[in-house]
Amino acid sequence: MKKIYFLFFIPVMIFAQSKNPDIIVNNVKQAFSKVKDYSVNIDIKVDVSFLKVPEMKAKLFFKQPDKMHIESSGFALLPKDGLYTSPMSFLKNDYTAIFAREEDFNGLNTSVIKIIPLNDKGDLILTTLWIDRTKNEIVKVESTTKLNGTFTLILHYGNSKYPLPDSMEFSFNAERMKMPHLPTDQSNIGNKKSSDTVSGKVFIAYSNYIVNKGIPDNVFEKKENK
Repeated sequence: MKKIYFLFFIPVMIFAQSKNPDIIVNNVKQAFSKVKDYSVNIDIKVDVSFLKVPEMKAKLFFKQPDKMHIESSGFALLPKDGLYTSPMSFLKNDYTAIFAREEDFNGLNTSVIKIIPLNDKGDLILTTLWIDRTKNEIVKVESTTKLNGTFTLILHYGNSKYPLPDSMEFSFNAERMKMPHLPTDQSNIGNKKSSDTVSGKVFIAYSNYIVNKGIPDNVFEKKENK
């Protein structure tokens, strides 16, 4: 009887661990810990109904744990949360992780984890992560904020040994989005009021990653373009 009980107990324990949100999230963190720093070229297309925004190019620099710098020719992304640099941007503060469900997403078997901040002083209210368990990569993010409404990230990865996306689609919907100073055709703004609902998409392609070659700290001390 002891052997039967033991054999029954092992699958139950493994099943419980597979649904443990902290283990799932920590695996994502561990996978990304291989990335000490990187630089990458980014191409941005903005699709907002009442704005004409030309395609833009920039270079992004990242260094652990959360240093970021953008070199560009005079544009700002909208909003800043829409630029994915690291999974730690959603996991850096104290939070409670809750396992929601398993879900098929774009042909991937993902675990859906809800991240609830423990500090209510920040802008973030709730983040939901879709995590590809085979590669420990975040493939989708939905976040609700106090000031910037809701936004969704959908990330696509290539065959790199690092968990860094090849492309991303950022969708947002907000009543009072803090729109940046984009190089827009002002004639298309019309009578759009700041209190109106603003929605749109931003498509970002990442290319020419240079990973773990060392980036000096003074790169991140430069003033970002506005």
